[in-house]
Amino acid sequence: MTTHTDYPYQVRVVEDLKIPLPDGTLLAAKAWLPITDLALPAVLEYLPYRKRDGTRWRDQGIHMYLAGHGYACIRLDIRGMGDSQGLLHDEYTVVEQQDGCDAIAWIAAQGWCDGQVAMIGISWSGFNGLQIAALQPPALKTVLTLGSTDDRYATDVHYIGGCLSKDNVDWSATMMAQNDLPPDPAIVGPQWRQMWLDRIAVNEPWSHIWMAHQRRDEYWQQGSICQDYSRVKIPVYAVSGWADNYSEAIPRMMAGLTGPRLGLIGPWAHSFPQDVTVQPAIGWLHEALRWLDHWLKGRDTGIMDEPMLRVWMQDSVPPATCYSERPGRWVGEAVWPSAHIKPLVLALNAGNWLGGPATPRQALINSPLWVGLGAGEIGRYGEDADWPGDQREDDAGSLVFTAPPLTEPVEIMGAAQLTLRFASDRPLALVSVRLNDVAPDGRITRVALGMLNLTHRTSHEQPEPLIPGQATEAVVELDDIA
Repeated sequence: MTTHTDYPYQVRVVEDLKIPLPDGTLLAAKAWLPITDLALPAVLEYLPYRKRDGTRWRDQGIHMYLAGHGYACIRLDIRGMGDSQGLLHDEYTVVEQQDGCDAIAWIAAQGWCDGQVAMIGISWSGFNGLQIAALQPPALKTVLTLGSTDDRYATDVHYIGGCLSKDNVDWSATMMAQNDLPPDPAIVGPQWRQMWLDRIAVNEPWSHIWMAHQRRDEYWQQGSICQDYSRVKIPVYAVSGWADNYSEAIPRMMAGLTGPRLGLIGPWAHSFPQDVTVQPAIGWLHEALRWLDHWLKGRDTGIMDEPMLRVWMQDSVPPATCYSERPGRWVGEAVWPSAHIKPLVLALNAGNWLGGPATPRQALINSPLWVGLGAGEIGRYGEDADWPGDQREDDAGSLVFTAPPLTEPVEIMGAAQLTLRFASDRPLALVSVRLNDVAPDGRITRVALGMLNLTHRTSHEQPEPLIPGQATEAVVELDDIA
């Protein structure tokens, strides 16, 4: 893949741009402004990871490219982070979202902006792009969101099917370290020390907030656009990768949003598609430019002639804890859900067979605590040990049902479900379900994973304890996959 740097516009870089908020707080931004007398659309990326040093190398590649093609690009530090004034107390707060709306209004009013603003971003800045879109600031015209979610409870690093994720603690520690970093004296001046001390004084692990909300309550509903997809009225381009934690949000948004939308899922981990460690990469910046030119400049780029949902159909591969490439091919569906995809129902049978007519049978399982230690990471960045390895070890501590060997290729696309009828000897129990690909030589590759806190079997909002010894049913949702 080649990145061209012969842009139509020369670009002026403004290292420190202050954006004032109505309460007097100054947010710190970096700007890439095309050198022209024309007012142009603006592109905003809004996140906490320190424009001055945290994402500097990545920002330059993205925003210089878009600015060189005629967009005023702004990379903005969230309140209380980097060189911005104020304090940050949690992720995706109401204050953060309102600050974003105010910043968009300020950007739209500048002489170099034509009054139109787009938001772009991955992870945190993908989240708040959707959240701010739901607030409908007038100048915001479109969102490009990558590695993000429509549902903060169901699809993030905190809970999986109501089961506490270890990333709850990992991510809390990461953000605690981020929150302790000082602003740059060269940008904020003599007040840098007091700003730093103020940050340290309020810094504490956010995990205690997240673990205080173990059910899907108002805390998680705030900032989850799935609560009311109709609030998002502008065009949305949503992107993720099968190795990322957020891929299942893409089909949901394609089904739930009502405005113009496109979805793209590659084989990638948690990264922009042009910077991936899992090949094949794509020229995502050109794809983003096609989208922006269509919606902000009225150009016929052909982007809306693409299928609504495009995904990388992955070939079967041996198990590995890291992949540099996933073979496969691109497939597309004009609408999602698709009438081209038919359900396949397989029964759990006596003799631990999968498929054929259902034969009732009782099976007992009490997995040892070591099951899952080799399961890899929930959120993957493409590093070694991110992926689950050979599943034979976990199978040894699990209840396994195996289908007969396939006689012809089978392609799956979507999310599997497992309906269980079970009884527990405790009022609280968890279940983990894996869909695996068994090779002729016996090696086993995990295809999809699902987990459920069985007290959440009817609702994540109102959990119900199990009655020991009493049989009941639960449906376990697995990851979307192709």
